[in-house]
Amino acid sequence: DFLTATKFINTLMKNGVDVLSATSDFEVAGKKYPAGSWVVKTAQAFRPHILDMFERQDYPNDFAYPGGPPIPPYDAAGYTLAWQMGVQYDRIVDAFDGPFQKVTTDLASPPAGKVAGAQNAKAYLTDHINDAFIAVNRVLKSGGKASWYTNAVSAGGQSFEPGAFYLETDRATVEKLAKEKGLNFVGVASKPAGQTMPLQPVKIGLWDRYGGSMPSGWTRMILEDFEFDFDVLFPPDLDTKDLSKYDVLLFEDGAIPASDGAGRGRGFGSPPDPADIPEPYRDRLGNVTVATTVPKILDYVRKGGAVIAIGSSTDIGYLAGLPIENKLMENGHELTGEEYYIPGSILEMKVEHSSPITMGLSDHADVMFDHSPVFSLKPGAEQQGVKKLAWFDSPTPLRSGWAWGQEHLDGGVTAIEADLGKGKLFLFTPLITFRSQPHGVFPLLFNGIYYGGADKRPIS
Repeated sequence: DFLTATKFINTLMKNGVDVLSATSDFEVAGKKYPAGSWVVKTAQAFRPHILDMFERQDYPNDFAYPGGPPIPPYDAAGYTLAWQMGVQYDRIVDAFDGPFQKVTTDLASPPAGKVAGAQNAKAYLTDHINDAFIAVNRVLKSGGKASWYTNAVSAGGQSFEPGAFYLETDRATVEKLAKEKGLNFVGVASKPAGQTMPLQPVKIGLWDRYGGSMPSGWTRMILEDFEFDFDVLFPPDLDTKDLSKYDVLLFEDGAIPASDGAGRGRGFGSPPDPADIPEPYRDRLGNVTVATTVPKILDYVRKGGAVIAIGSSTDIGYLAGLPIENKLMENGHELTGEEYYIPGSILEMKVEHSSPITMGLSDHADVMFDHSPVFSLKPGAEQQGVKKLAWFDSPTPLRSGWAWGQEHLDGGVTAIEADLGKGKLFLFTPLITFRSQPHGVFPLLFNGIYYGGADKRPIS
C-alpha cells in the first residue's frame, strides 16, 4: 500500500525530516528498487526522531520497588509509527547513494494512478487498500454500484488478491481518483467470474459523549478523511432514537460499561451539572447504561444491524451473552499489576483469513495495546456463531514498548466476529483507531463497516 507509505513519509516531513525520492530505478545491497521509492537518510538533524518512527522503543521495567507495583509511563511506552501504519521498509546500515532528489514540496505526493484495461469499460477493478474505500464511498454516493470479490480475480492481464473492489461507474470518476489519490484501476467490459459481495451506501452512528471522547474524536477524523457518511450519537440519542436508520453503530474505547455498570476506558473528570450546561447541549448529557441503552443496542443487532466495538467497549460481548471469557484471569482473579502490566505498546497478533473482515491484512498485524481486554473462547463458541479473527500466537508478542508478564497473552483472542440474531457484533480489543495512527489495521474498521452493512454475506 504505497499510498499509506506516502502518508507516513508526510508525517516525517511535517516534523522537519528531509526525505529523498528516487528519480530512477536503483540498487542497494543487491536489492532493486523502483523509481519513486522514498529514501530517508539518518545523517540529518532529526536522526533521533527518525529512529523513533522506524524502530522499536525499548521501555525499561519500572517498578516502585522490587516486587512492587509498576510506575505508569506518562504516555505510550511504544509507538513506532511505521509499524502502526503497516509500512514495509528496508533498514540499510552501510552508506549508499543513488539517483535521489530531496522532496522540496510541503508534502510528498504519490505518483498519479493508472487507468488501464478496456477503454469503454463497464466497470473498474481496484486493489483492497485503505484509499480504495474513498473510491467505494464516492461511487456509491454518486449512484454507482460497488461490490468486492471474496476470492482472487484476474482482469486486463492483472491479478488481484481477494478483496478487490468492482466499481460500476464512469471513466471520469476513476480518472479523477487516479490523479487525486494515486489509485490504480483496470477497466473491464464485463464482470469477471468470481464470488462477490454487493455493497450498499452505509450510514454509521458514531458514539460520543458530552465534552468529547478523545478516541471518538480521532475516529471521527478517520471517517471524515476516508469520506464515510456518519452521525455522531450521544447516549440520549441511543436511548430514544430509531437506530434502524443506521447500518453500523460504532463504539469507541470507553463507551460501553462493564456488566456491573462500571465505566471503563479513558475518561476525565466527573459528569457536569446540567444546570451549568447551556440548554441546546443538555440533550447530550448522560452515559450508556446496562439497564436501558445496552438492551436497545443488542435489539438493534438482533434485527439485522451491526456493531463495531473497540477497546473496553468489547465488554458488550459479555452483555450479549457470547461464549467468551476474560483471558487475563488466574485462579478466579484478574492478574495484578505486579504479575501483568502493559501500558500503551505495540504488539503483534496473528490474523485469521476466514472472513471479509481481515481482507487487506497480512498474516500478522501490529496493533496498539493499552491495558486492553483479551478474550478466550468457551468450548463450542464456533458452533454458536462466534469466530476468532485474530489472537496472540506467541508468549512474546511485544514489538515496541513495555509488556510485563506478556506470556499471559499467549493464545488470547483480540478480534471476534459474532452472529447475533440477524446481525453482527465485531469486537476489536486493541486500539485499532488510536489517535488516527494505525493505518495498518484500518481495514478491520473499514471492512467491518461495509461487511456489517452488506445485504449478502457470502462467507459464514
